[in-house]
Amino acid sequence: MKHISPNQVAGETAVKMPTRRALAKQQTRAKVLSAARRLFSEHGYEGATIRDIAAAAGMSTGAVFANFNDKSDLFLEIMAQDLTALIEAMREAAAKGRGVEDILLKMFAAGYAFYKSQLPLARAAFSVSWAPQDGPVLRNAPQSHAMHELFTEQLTLAVERGELGQEAEIKLRSQMLFDAYLSNYPQAIFEGWSLDALQARARDQIRILLAGARRG
Repeated sequence: MKHISPNQVAGETAVKMPTRRALAKQQTRAKVLSAARRLFSEHGYEGATIRDIAAAAGMSTGAVFANFNDKSDLFLEIMAQDLTALIEAMREAAAKGRGVEDILLKMFAAGYAFYKSQLPLARAAFSVSWAPQDGPVLRNAPQSHAMHELFTEQLTLAVERGELGQEAEIKLRSQMLFDAYLSNYPQAIFEGWSLDALQARARDQIRILLAGARRG
């Protein structure tokens, strides 16, 4: 009888466990990212240096560069993590909405609430998003496209439910919704707008952007 090891079940290949070296690398990356997140929040993108991040993580700059190409690579990794979590929060909010307008408003509100507690980091992201070198990379990240697709998905569902007409120009309206969502961050970051004020503005934007698309 063929012996089946404890790591094999019903003919399935055992999952290969990460090596000690791989685990150590993951732990190092996690420490660097945690330290970088804190320093970017405290000092902004320009104010946080690799040397400071390494010191805060309790390691050498060489260890940082062994895991990340440069500071922008490190920052973009943090933004990618946040955008992934943000999209999930917006998707959960959409599931609680009733009707396309309420769904979109809940998505906007979830996004603003996500960053309201960490505005310094949002400020750093805003500055990077308009930088000549890293801005296009951040704006064209897969997570940014996924958020845009989330708006497209909700408009498509609204058409299927009969809330919006077949001629709703979903692609254009979803891009405009995405742009409107981003356009409110300067008010939150630099003018201190409350969540209520942001939601009120978002409600007006959504209503205007859906005008003409509703079925009569």
